Amino acid sequence: MAGQIKLAIDHVSKTYQSERGETTAIHDINLKITENEFVTVIGPSGCGKSTLLNIIAGLEPATDGKIICDGQPVQGTGSERGVVFQQYALFPWLTVRQNVAFGLKMRKDKSAAAQERVNHYIEIVGLSEFADRYPKELSGGMRQRVAIARAYAANPAVLLMDEPFGALDAQTRGQLQEELLQTWEKEQKTCFFITHDVDEAILLGQKIVIMNAHPGTVKEVVAVDLDYPRNQETRLSEAFLAIKKHVWAQVYSSAGV
Repeated sequence: MAGQIKLAIDHVSKTYQSERGETTAIHDINLKITENEFVTVIGPSGCGKSTLLNIIAGLEPATDGKIICDGQPVQGTGSERGVVFQQYALFPWLTVRQNVAFGLKMRKDKSAAAQERVNHYIEIVGLSEFADRYPKELSGGMRQRVAIARAYAANPAVLLMDEPFGALDAQTRGQLQEELLQTWEKEQKTCFFITHDVDEAILLGQKIVIMNAHPGTVKEVVAVDLDYPRNQETRLSEAFLAIKKHVWAQVYSSAGV
């Protein structure tokens, strides 16, 4: 896929030290992700998906290799990378509006444009009527919408998502998948999305990174040649099912079973 490289993962490895010795979580990962590209990452448990995301986010350092974002090496966390985790990570003492505005507040941006941006993303995720509610007053799906709106409002160059829908029921998950796709098509943001669900990886991604385990390596990168917009009916198409058959076989064999 042609386009400007937004995120480069260059020979990245991560080894942990313990009393039992060394454990290599990921080894020699090389990926290039272009501007506005939606990349999904899938693989068996223990393949290092979350470790890789944490290194990209700057939450932990790589043992070897480097991450380049917008041409600059990643050194710690930064506002150019927004993160959405499976657990909502909202501040319970802040309202929806205050949570969404948190990143802008940390940058001390109190401009009218910043407030408009907060309102814009609250509206996009369908929570305008709940803007002054607290997280405890929201359902799980609504809380995750807040987390997504907060990440977008901060205007990162890259949006990193670590199984953000993994704890939700199937119906809510399907709804949020479609909403995320609609937001991505409108906003055109580079997305790096980790999942353990093959259907989700195909439905969302323009390409799928399949990882092996022990240690985590890139087994294959699969292009998803399905037109947008996509919705839950896309899962029923012959093209979708053909990709699913291939990806599932690769993930299944990556687990070593």
